[in-house]
Amino acid sequence: MDAKEHKAHRPRQSGVKKDKKTKKQKKIEDKNPKAFAPLSGRKAEKLARRKQELIQKKLHAPLVDRTPVEPPPTVVAVVGPPQTGKSTLIKSLVKRYTKHNLTEINGPITVVSGKKRRITFIECANDMNCMIDIAKITDLVLLLIDASFGFEMETFEFLNILQVHGFPKIMGVLTHLDKFKNNKTLKSTKKRLKHRFWTEIYQGAKLFYLSGIINGRYPNQEIQNLSRFISVMKFRPLIWRNTHPYLVADRIEDLTDPEEVRMNPICDRTVTLYGYLRGTNMKPNMKVHIPGAGDQYLADISILPDPCPLPDKARKSLSEKQKLIYAPMSDVGGVMYDKDAVYINIPGNFTKTDDNEGYWK
Repeated sequence: MDAKEHKAHRPRQSGVKKDKKTKKQKKIEDKNPKAFAPLSGRKAEKLARRKQELIQKKLHAPLVDRTPVEPPPTVVAVVGPPQTGKSTLIKSLVKRYTKHNLTEINGPITVVSGKKRRITFIECANDMNCMIDIAKITDLVLLLIDASFGFEMETFEFLNILQVHGFPKIMGVLTHLDKFKNNKTLKSTKKRLKHRFWTEIYQGAKLFYLSGIINGRYPNQEIQNLSRFISVMKFRPLIWRNTHPYLVADRIEDLTDPEEVRMNPICDRTVTLYGYLRGTNMKPNMKVHIPGAGDQYLADISILPDPCPLPDKARKSLSEKQKLIYAPMSDVGGVMYDKDAVYINIPGNFTKTDDNEGYWK
């Protein structure tokens, strides 16, 4: 017969015996405190310094949050090199929030994402000027990376631009994962790109994975997970934006007399910009900077009714009527704003008559 195995000794975690041992240990420490001190003074100093550094890391300088009771929409920029799936991602997110199918994306698209939050999606073109403009105003960046190709130069350029403008929140999104047929290669690629992304941003930065496209959009479950993260994300106010007024224009209208433009094509124009005001207050006759047009003076500024208001009374979830969308430059709601005109699309049925082949009604 084999000898019976004894259980390993488990010291007491609580109770009378544990208390007795603790008292005994304390007495020993009181008698000879040097016996329990660190052997090296330098080591003790290092440990104390590290402890203080960790405490300081947790602390943030308190900043005044100037956002009003009804805050303007959160600006989410979708950035990435060409052919990484930026338009598809915006279409998928808009479909998730509002049940709208977008055919083309022009300008900012504002949606109601919750009881107290609205989101403005902006697609960043593959252009340095556009990247600089986006970095100035965005609250959250969805950085798209083609997993089958890896990081491209445009991504690193945009990250360098962001560092100058206060470095807003960044979430990475890996696309084109369906191009990997071997599961082992897919796993190693994910791991490699994740660590490279962490090197550029910070350790533990959030990275999402989007697989193949189904019916022109990304899978519902993956988009749902991403949209939940966007909806609950908190943003730390950035100092420059907190102390300056700025406006992201949703649409633009030229009010100059057409006859005057015909007579002199390079005459001074009167232009109206519509958008949500952020930061501090803006007043008439202020000097403002318009990217690409230089410094200009405001002739007048007025408050208009909110085109995409927050719901008045919402229960646990939003109803279909409360899921609003405002995209004046895109083809939403049959209204299309152009540089010099407003087009209204009136859907109708056109039928061909038998008696006259060339006649349509």
